[in-house]
Amino acid sequence: MGHVERITVYPVKGLDGIDLERARILDGGTVEHDREFALFDAAGEVVNGKRTDRVHDLRTGYETSTGELTVEAGEERRRFDLDAERDRAAEWFAGFFDADLTLQRDRSLGFVDRREMGPSVVSTATLEAVASWFEDVTVEGARRRLRTNVEIGGVPAFWEDRFVGPDAPSFVAGDLRFEGVTPCGRCVVPERDPDTGEPTPEFRERFVSRREATFPEWADPGAFDHYYTLTIIASVVEADRGGTLGVGDPVRVADA
Repeated sequence: MGHVERITVYPVKGLDGIDLERARILDGGTVEHDREFALFDAAGEVVNGKRTDRVHDLRTGYETSTGELTVEAGEERRRFDLDAERDRAAEWFAGFFDADLTLQRDRSLGFVDRREMGPSVVSTATLEAVASWFEDVTVEGARRRLRTNVEIGGVPAFWEDRFVGPDAPSFVAGDLRFEGVTPCGRCVVPERDPDTGEPTPEFRERFVSRREATFPEWADPGAFDHYYTLTIIASVVEADRGGTLGVGDPVRVADA
């Protein structure tokens, strides 16, 4: 039976994720604490893995109950209270990235790329399939490359693809109804080893070839612009926002 296998949020955009047992869906439709903070340079551009591979040199953790961010860079380890010490944290990151940076916060939606949408969704079986396409990619490595919010277990690979397109159904997870909005075209980040930042040779070419060969019969090809696409962005229906999603919640395709 389908179920919520994992819930992951990325408290500081571009940095490591943390797993949660339960997560609230904000009134704007995003997951609480997801991309709640972001580093911006003097030009107002966000610092993330699309712009610099130096993010892979950092290991971070975040405690939602206290607002404490831990950062490891090689042998250096720092702790910052992001409620009280955000400027001090920004100063440290400015030194690390050699840039004039501010650390900003948005509790309403977070600094997600698609602010009018909601959580990203993938199945565990999809991650297993992608890992099998590459000799040195593990399931956990695929998970960290793709950086998805909601992972669904107990369903087949590419299960999530059925929920995008004009005639696509929706699905229910726990008490929340999700509607697919768009497939997620991938950027340069999945091509890199999440620990070292080193690019996996011919990652994009092999990914596209295998994605096309395994594209599921239940998906609408017209909803996909290209095959360098994996996971979907979904929207929690407005009536269900403010509710919570939990690991272990049952998942089913919604009735028409």
